[in-house]
Amino acid sequence: MSEEQRIEEQMLSQEAERQLSKQLDKVEKVDVDVQTDLLKIFQGQADGVSVEGQGLVKQDIRVQEIKLQIDNVAINPLSVLFGQLELNQPVNTTARIVLTEADINRALTSDFVRSKMQNFELNVDGEIVGLQPQEIQINLLDNGKMTLTGKVLLTEKANTRPLSFTALVCPRTEYKPIMLENFNCTQGEGISLEVVVALVQKIKELVNLPYLKYENTVFSIRNMEVQKAIMTLLVDARLTQLPSL
Repeated sequence: MSEEQRIEEQMLSQEAERQLSKQLDKVEKVDVDVQTDLLKIFQGQADGVSVEGQGLVKQDIRVQEIKLQIDNVAINPLSVLFGQLELNQPVNTTARIVLTEADINRALTSDFVRSKMQNFELNVDGEIVGLQPQEIQINLLDNGKMTLTGKVLLTEKANTRPLSFTALVCPRTEYKPIMLENFNCTQGEGISLEVVVALVQKIKELVNLPYLKYENTVFSIRNMEVQKAIMTLLVDARLTQLPSL
């Protein structure tokens, strides 16, 4: 919080920090800055809300850093009377998020993420092949690319077989989508080329989804910057409430 804040800004900012911290399992630092005045509060308005956090953890998902600024915010004035800060209308913002390789891979093994790893169906020459993800690990390289190492179970004609693969991926930028540069099967004898092609196509579809949804937030990744063991994301988001992560 800024030392030059009005008393109402300080009170709202402190309460927003407290509410945000309560929603998290762990937090190293969180700073919320509400820009408004008493008249605008009663009119349900705020010039802006900025959020900065470090070491935010929820459901075994950890974010190293997050920073976002929301301008021209419509807030619920009644919520302020009860010491809370609720958005009255959805808002659009861009967030900068920093993730470490270790945190990404830990998240990929969490119960929350595993519950979202649904079974998929591949259409292989008119026949349906089941695909059940088992595990995925990401390695962030110093050349700006990343590798994915994965294991899946393929069910074809009532026959279930394991398949392991590695993939070299070029991250998304503002000018191009995620590109699958290389794909190799490392385990899975007897897997037909048609199945491999269908699997590659499914991976492309998943990594290039136009948007994702998490709790009260719909977001899409605008840019991915990869360094050794660090990924920095620019994320366009539509919020219905202040984010908990």
